[in-house]
Amino acid sequence: MKIKFYAHASFRLEGDGLAIVTDPFNCERSHFDPINEPADIVLMSSDTDDFHSDPSHVLGNPEVVNTLALPPGGRVVKGIAVTSYPATESLTFDYQTEYGRDPDANALYHFTLGGLRFLHMGDIGTAVPDGHLQALRGKVDVLLALTGDHATIALPDLDAAIDVIGPRAVIPMHYYSPKGVLKIEPVESFLARVPADRVTHVGGPELELTDAMLPAAGLAPRVFVFEQSR
Repeated sequence: MKIKFYAHASFRLEGDGLAIVTDPFNCERSHFDPINEPADIVLMSSDTDDFHSDPSHVLGNPEVVNTLALPPGGRVVKGIAVTSYPATESLTFDYQTEYGRDPDANALYHFTLGGLRFLHMGDIGTAVPDGHLQALRGKVDVLLALTGDHATIALPDLDAAIDVIGPRAVIPMHYYSPKGVLKIEPVESFLARVPADRVTHVGGPELELTDAMLPAAGLAPRVFVFEQSR
């Protein structure tokens, strides 16, 4: 199972002969470089947020899925079952002043690839609803976690979600980048809440992740920190 971190909330995940790109950013708005790599599937937490929903620079002819629009129970996309969990952006952040709009709906989304069960947290700006937590408990191997705090899930609420869901690995995303434009928390703010012996610094943007590298279910998760590639 190959994982590559592009930037913000965008990853490339390869397994089972497929490549999935998550939440591709708008390059002009975000200041991140184009992905310019092919994919079979693009999964987006909404189709309205420039920082999460611009597949124009993903090459090939991927099937693009707005997970917020999936039916209850999800849908099979090129053999991959994708299930979404509706959410909203922050209800306290002033989107009208900053962006001239109201908070948008988005979705967390769950899928299995390369034998590992993934949950991407989308752009949720509140605590994860208890119904979602209970539905996801024990069903996530790898959590792609929002760790920038500002305008997304607060770090104490993220801690609580991790405790209930029980992922075996956490991969931070959506944190401050000196290359980007968003004034959000650096990844160190999240890492300060995690025992150092549970943190692996990948030392680059890519990692081949195997089941054997993860703790057993029920144990505290290992945190893998990637370097941004875009």
